Amino acid sequence: MKERFTFALTGQSLIKHDIRDITVPAFRKVQSLLREADLAFTNFESTILGRYGGWPLKGSFFGCSDPLVLDCLQDIGFEALSLSNNHAFDLGPSGVLSTLEEVEKRGFLHAGLGRDQQEVSRASRATIAGRPVAVVAMDGGPGPDFMYAADGENNRPARPGVNRLGISQRIEVDGETFEQLEAIRDRVGYTAIDLANDSQPDDRPHLDPDTEVALARAVFKRSDKCGRSVSINEADLQRNLAAIANAAKDRSLVVAYLHHHHWASDWYQVPDWVSGVAKACIDAGASMFVSHGAPVLQPIEIYRGRPIFYSLGNFIFHVRSEKSTWTAREVWESVVAASTFDADNRLVEIRLHPVVIGGDAALEDGVLERRLAPHLATGTSAERILARLGEQSAGLGTEIQISEGVGIICV
Repeated sequence: MKERFTFALTGQSLIKHDIRDITVPAFRKVQSLLREADLAFTNFESTILGRYGGWPLKGSFFGCSDPLVLDCLQDIGFEALSLSNNHAFDLGPSGVLSTLEEVEKRGFLHAGLGRDQQEVSRASRATIAGRPVAVVAMDGGPGPDFMYAADGENNRPARPGVNRLGISQRIEVDGETFEQLEAIRDRVGYTAIDLANDSQPDDRPHLDPDTEVALARAVFKRSDKCGRSVSINEADLQRNLAAIANAAKDRSLVVAYLHHHHWASDWYQVPDWVSGVAKACIDAGASMFVSHGAPVLQPIEIYRGRPIFYSLGNFIFHVRSEKSTWTAREVWESVVAASTFDADNRLVEIRLHPVVIGGDAALEDGVLERRLAPHLATGTSAERILARLGEQSAGLGTEIQISEGVGIICV
């Protein structure tokens, strides 16, 4: 086994087009970074339209991809994929089966999708450059119950789907507002049966009658403040932590992955519940925690000598100009995080290589269709990206040194 192992991590890859014919040197440099690592990892933010077909289960945020994009990701340098995200079920179980078939055909190390819950609950394993590596990938939604993998029981067949970390969201209101909501519910005659009907296709939520009230699909919780809170399904959390712990027993380098859209109002802030999940994963034996969902870079934290990447933003982001609200510059800027571990899976250093999707010129013209491939950032762009990430991460006690356009975290 090699004394040192480098794991290259990127932002999520929402890929619709084959970008292998792009010969811009700044893109080639990004590919070199991925290929030089022992293993490169991204989140495949889509579902495959393949042999099993499928039908759109969403409105304007629907997306699917041709199997060709997997060849593209592989040729760019990726060998490991997370498949757990809000687009993984956009074609239903048929898309899940096609995605699994095409990913497995190409030999990717992958996690987050399965043919039932038993399958998605196991860590995915491989030996890379002599190093045992495992990935456990989860999705926290929000999403309908039917997108998550389930085992068969009681004359109910198994369901292919995503590995779930169940998250319930509550809207917190003060006492006076809570009483007004109760009065509205009673005046309109909103009953438990109405709630059950409105909750379809999901089961109706379980409510504390003294502190919670539901109208349609919104659940309000009595509190001393107004805001939002989430609660984590303990069974889902323990199931995934057990998979991490089991994989860590054989000294595997374990990657714990989470995709979610329960963002803070300020995208750059890390919700407390995410931090709690990340640290629980590392306590269970994960060598690192990686997350996507928020479409921007979020801070990096070093916890017990292991890295937490709260959000690596976007790496490939194929969206259309006329339908997109993703116009902020930060949505198109990220880093390739090359994390090096020693023979005992202890973090040695992280080298952060800034990237701009489409390059600086494409960011100026406003045509999102031209922003096809990530370019290695240099000069003032590199300094801006790294300085912003450094300022965010400093709040969590992480120091990022900048040298020649590269951010460096030493442990």
